[in-house]
Amino acid sequence: MDLQTLKRQFFEHLEIEKGRSLKTIENYERYLERFLSFAKISNPKDITDDTVREFRLWLNRQSSGTREDGRVETLKKKTQNYYLIALRSFLKYMRKRGIESLSPERIELAKVAERDLDLISESDLKRLLSAPDGSDIKSLRDRAMLELFFSTGLRLSELCSLSRDLDLNKDEFSVRGKGEKVRVVFLSDNARDAIRTYLAKRTDMENALFVNLGRMPKAEPRQGRGLSDSNISRLTPRSIERIVKHYAIKAGISKKVTPHILRHSFATDLLQNGADIRSVQMMLGHANIATTQIYTHVTNKQLKDIHKKFHSK
Repeated sequence: MDLQTLKRQFFEHLEIEKGRSLKTIENYERYLERFLSFAKISNPKDITDDTVREFRLWLNRQSSGTREDGRVETLKKKTQNYYLIALRSFLKYMRKRGIESLSPERIELAKVAERDLDLISESDLKRLLSAPDGSDIKSLRDRAMLELFFSTGLRLSELCSLSRDLDLNKDEFSVRGKGEKVRVVFLSDNARDAIRTYLAKRTDMENALFVNLGRMPKAEPRQGRGLSDSNISRLTPRSIERIVKHYAIKAGISKKVTPHILRHSFATDLLQNGADIRSVQMMLGHANIATTQIYTHVTNKQLKDIHKKFHSK
C-alpha cells in the first residue's frame, strides 16, 4: 500500500478511533505532508534512519522569519518536534497494522528549554477579577467569566462550550476536555454567585452560557418576552481573549494577560496553598503529570522556607 493511501487512512483513524479534533488532524496533515514532500518516497519501507536524519537537518535550517536586527531566525526546536511527533504517531499506526517501516522508537525528540510560565501577581489577579465593576449585563457576564476561569482552571475552548443549564445548587460540574475526556471542576462561592447574578439578567433563550451581547437592543424587552435569538450568539474564543485583555488593561496590568494565564494562576494558587501535584493534574485535565510539573518550580514553598532559615546564618 502506498504512503498517500496510508496517510489518508491514518487521518481517518485519528478522527474516528482516537477522537482527535479537526484542528489537530489538520496540523498532523501539514507536518506529514512536509516530510513526504521532502523525502520524495512512496513506500513505507523507504522511511529509514537516514531519511529522518536528513529531514531533521533540513528542518533545522529552515527560516521562521527575520528579527528586528535583520538576522534570520530558524525554526524553534519545539516547532521541529511537532513534525517528529506527527511522523512518530504515523509510524506507530503503521506498526499496529503490521506494515513494515521504521520503528517509531528510533525517533528521538530534540531537547527543548524548560517552558517559562507567564504569571501575574496576586494583587494583579485581584484587580483583574474586580475590573468588571458595572451592574449592566455585559459587566456581570464578564465578571462571571473571569471568576469561572480562576475557580475552575478551564481551558478557553472548554469555557466557550459551556451551556447555561449548569446546576448552581452544586459546587461542581463535568466538562469534556481534550481527547473527549471528561473531568470534574469545582465552583468557588464567588464564581457561583457571579454566574447566578449574570443569568438572572438574561432574557434570551440561547443555550450558551456566555453570549455575545453586542447587538442587544437598548430598550428593555417587554415583560415575559425574551430577546430574539438572532440578537444573541455564543462568544467565540477570540472574543473572550479580547475581553480578558480589555480588563487587564483596565486593571493597570502592564503584561499581556490571556485566558491561559488565568489557568496558570488557578494551578499555582492550589499548589502554593498545599494541594498535591496529582490532584492539580486531575483538575487541569493533564494526561501526563510531566505537564503539570512545570508549576512546581514556582510553587515550592518548602525550598523558600529552607533558604530563609539557613542562608547566611
